[in-house]
Amino acid sequence: MVEINGSNLNINSFSKIVFDYEKISISNTSKQLVQNARNYVKEVIESEVPTYGINTGFGNLSTVSIAKNDVNKLQENLIKSHACGVGEPFSESVVRGMLLLRINALIKGFSGIRLKVIDKMLELLNANVMPVVYSQGSLGASGDLAPLSHMALPLIGLGEVTFDGIKMDAKTGLELAGIKPLETLEAKEGLSLINGTQAMTSVAAIAVIEALKLYDLSISTLGITMEALQGIDDVFFAPIHELRQQPGQIEVAKRMLTILDGSKLITKQGELRVQDAYSLRCSPQVIGASLDSINYVKSVVENEMNAVTDNPLVFTDEKRVISAGNFHGQPIALAMDFLAIATSELANISERRLERMVNSTLNNGLPAFLVKKPGINSGFMIVQYSAASLVSENKVLAHPASVDSIPSSANQEDHVSMGTIAARKAREIIGNSTKVLAMELFTALQAIDFRNSKDLSSHGKKIYDYIRKSIPFIEEDTVMYTMIHEIIDIVKTDKIFTELISKKGE
Repeated sequence: MVEINGSNLNINSFSKIVFDYEKISISNTSKQLVQNARNYVKEVIESEVPTYGINTGFGNLSTVSIAKNDVNKLQENLIKSHACGVGEPFSESVVRGMLLLRINALIKGFSGIRLKVIDKMLELLNANVMPVVYSQGSLGASGDLAPLSHMALPLIGLGEVTFDGIKMDAKTGLELAGIKPLETLEAKEGLSLINGTQAMTSVAAIAVIEALKLYDLSISTLGITMEALQGIDDVFFAPIHELRQQPGQIEVAKRMLTILDGSKLITKQGELRVQDAYSLRCSPQVIGASLDSINYVKSVVENEMNAVTDNPLVFTDEKRVISAGNFHGQPIALAMDFLAIATSELANISERRLERMVNSTLNNGLPAFLVKKPGINSGFMIVQYSAASLVSENKVLAHPASVDSIPSSANQEDHVSMGTIAARKAREIIGNSTKVLAMELFTALQAIDFRNSKDLSSHGKKIYDYIRKSIPFIEEDTVMYTMIHEIIDIVKTDKIFTELISKKGE
């Protein structure tokens, strides 16, 4: 059981709760803060002073006052009318992250929601009864209105859920799980549930987790390619990188020396050639810059995980309810666009290394397209084509979403972030980049078999032996896609492989 308090989530705890299904509880201090804010909202309701989100309409309808006996209906109508999502549903992991992050924001005590509503969200999360949330339809300000509305519908018995992996209407799913829906939402609660950045932040958090794994894959794959091409390891000499003072670059060079330790295939400057091409020689500078970018994005996302992003905010001590703009997703939008560029570069340089291995004029003595009888066999020729296609697709996807905006709500909401689009797009790029690196690894292992696998570094040999258990050396042309799909699946989902390429596995 992980106790959350509104301020203690990070990428690691998020991962444990979202992917490992660890259950959560709420700290007693947080419960009291929630109650304090709710008490003040009750005072506002009784005063009948027009206050946005409590007894007024929303967006451009904020000038419309709502009678006291209609405030509950207002909140239910808000959830129903704003659930306008389209496209494919988000994955279970994204929705688990949304619930977790929304709970974490609400328990800080600035939203004015009842503890009863938060407890119901907690119940859904811990029982893994997941709302069906459609992935398209958010402008990223006022927060993720459409996705969070779909997340909120099952709390009042509406919408759809998945239970035991089966999609069904919310009423049926809640009954099967033994969960009773809320009878009603009260003043401020609908808006408290849907006005925030938790859809984009959940996608962003998962993107960071995947990007860090992609970095590890980049490093290990680079190592085997360096050995396949008999690369020069002098370029990882620590003082070179210390002169530049870029932490990612220093880290990559340090890890590469560890990964290549003991290799009999690696060469020294002047031994076979004076220098390598940029895709090898500049790898610490390129991959290191991406690592620094990923770490920066991670810090932005972790800040947002513990942020209060709804509107209006209830300041109990000051006796004020203030309508402002914390729901605006610009911090996540810019960070995700940055992550998209950083991770697309990992694929970009990977494809160039793959091309060198299959090109007989560049691969230092290996056969053309890494096959024993080129001509009658095409070997790995089209593996490079496929990788190049994904790299080119990434270049289109890397166009920033955050530079776009479109007015909404009769021009009241006249600048929006497109943060959820940016986050979804970043994950798509990371997925493509993972495939490219898997294809480079597939190619590098084939190249190694034209050298001598016994001469690999200990790190490279562990990876070689593990992959070769399921993917053999290719003697002559065969159906390639099955092996490509298999190695992609290994690098994406295999926990043993993840351990092999992690820093702990070196």
